[in-house]
Amino acid sequence: MAEELPSAGSAARDTPIRYVAIGDSFTEGVGDEQPDGSVRGWADLVAQGIADATGEPIQYANLAIRGRLLRAIIAEQLEPALALGPTLVSFNGGGNDMLRPGTDMAWIVRETERTLRRIREAGAEPVLLAGANPTGGLPSGGRVAQKGDALTAAAGHIAKKLGIRFSDNWHDTELRGRQYWSRDRLHLAPVGHHRVASNVLRTLGYPHPADWEIEAASIPSPTRREQLAYTREHVLPWINRRLTGRSSGDGRTAKHPEFIWVLPREL
Repeated sequence: MAEELPSAGSAARDTPIRYVAIGDSFTEGVGDEQPDGSVRGWADLVAQGIADATGEPIQYANLAIRGRLLRAIIAEQLEPALALGPTLVSFNGGGNDMLRPGTDMAWIVRETERTLRRIREAGAEPVLLAGANPTGGLPSGGRVAQKGDALTAAAGHIAKKLGIRFSDNWHDTELRGRQYWSRDRLHLAPVGHHRVASNVLRTLGYPHPADWEIEAASIPSPTRREQLAYTREHVLPWINRRLTGRSSGDGRTAKHPEFIWVLPREL
């Protein structure tokens, strides 16, 4: 009989790798919906990839919640994540800030650096992510792209200054293809999440599992009818939420606020 794993809480400081992810919908996994209605996403895949590569169980928590601005990510997720005693913390934020007018770019850069320093001070290794670039399919995408270019450049500078790992998905030109994005054009499709997970694993020094699909065939540009349907189904509801001060994450909680075990698969 196989030995039963101890509970996540009792072994939280005895496991070689304890990985916690913090962020917004990108890190929560929106766009990679599962048959039961839950979301998976690149962070879940990274946890599985680490377990597969090392051949050892790891512990994994994900505190990310969709719709969160950077201020809320830091205020609501950072200290609870560090209280778990992680050895590795992935951090991404600012994507929702970029979609709004009047983005305080300097504040985002300062808070990103402060957050990374806090993670390291707590004894964990931070890994910083730049999200994939969705702007090719978004209304007024050019203005958002300019912000994303600036923030990614700043993130790279911070990572170099602090000597931390940086996974730059913004400049993965393959990920800009429509085939990597979900119907809302703002969140990655499953293959996109796999590709980001592959990028993160490479940044951490691990190979991605051989059975992953990280490339997809291109798809044609939307027709006028498809574009109108997209505006009606996704753009207008997004604008309405902004005007009414609501968020897609209102009332939601983290999917894995405590450690769970992730076991290596037999491939």
